[in-house]
Formats: sequence, structure tokens, C-alpha cells
Amino acid sequence: MSVLESVRARLRSLFDTDERTGRVHAERDDDVVVFLIGMRINAYWKLHRWLPVFLVAPRMVRELRRDDDAGLLGSWGFASPPRTVGFVQYWDSFESLEDYARDSDRLHLDAWDDYTDQADEGAVGIWHETYRVSADEYETVYNNTPPRGLGAAAESDLVAATGQRRSAAGRLDGEAGPPSSGS
Repeated sequence: MSVLESVRARLRSLFDTDERTGRVHAERDDDVVVFLIGMRINAYWKLHRWLPVFLVAPRMVRELRRDDDAGLLGSWGFASPPRTVGFVQYWDSFESLEDYARDSDRLHLDAWDDYTDQADEGAVGIWHETYRVSADEYETVYNNTPPRGLGAAAESDLVAATGQRRSAAGRLDGEAGPPSSGS
């Protein structure tokens, strides 16, 4: 097999998967913590300031994914061009998130110290938002697409979004009103 054929086969294996689920909803028995975290590049020319932040973030996620007891249920990255990249994460509790952030045996604490040593320069900004979400205070739907976010997180069950679960109001409040298109 030529190199070109090998590349084509690899690309097909990445893009030809069909993980569509029909119309489903993610259900959880327990509360979840949603953590959004990102960085904003303020000075592109100061590569030596923002590149270390950019590179350590995925390493931290890999570290967490290797530890089933860390409390990370799921994580996915995003880009908001031209300056921002980040992650949306789902945690089993705020305590697990905080324990990770303060653990000196993990990557985060050293990375945070490195960042704060140069933060006054302003070449890169860090932001995060944390939400505690009760098990009955969210709604999701995945319609002919692989589950994302909470639907792909550990300990989430996918159930058919039919009947009372057909509409966003039904999934959130238990109301059996008529579904709106695409909700």
C-alpha cells in the first residue's frame, strides 16, 4: 500500500464512522459540575508566554482521563477564533475539581504558578466559569448526531427523546406540551 493509500484509509476511518443515535436525551441520576475554561491570546508575538499555556492544557486533560477516580466525567475542546481556545468539562463534584486544582502532584498547580509569574505582562489571559447543575435542572437532545458534552460524559444514560421527552420543556420540566421544531 502506498503512502497516499495509507493516508486515505486513515482519513476514511476517521470520517466514515456513523455514530448517529436517532433522537436521544442524556439522563443522569446525580448532580454534575460544568466547568468552562479557556485562554485568550492577547499578544501573538509573545509566543514564549502563551505557547506553554496552550500546550499544558491538553496534557492536564490527558492526566485526568487516565485517572478514573479524579472526578472528570468528560471534556471537549473548542476554538473561538481568532484568539480563544478552551475546554468544556463535566465533573462529578466541585470538590473533585478543586482537589485537582490544588494537588501539588498534578500538572495544574505548577502550570498555574508559571502563569501567575508572568500574568502581569498580559500576553495571555485565562478565564473559567463553574456551574453546579442539579440532576433535574438540565435538558439535552442529540438528533441524528453523536452525543456531545453531557451526553458523552461518564455516568450519563442515553434514552429515547420521545413522548414527554420529545420537547425541551418535557425534558426539563416534565411538561407534555407540543414539541417545537428542532428542540
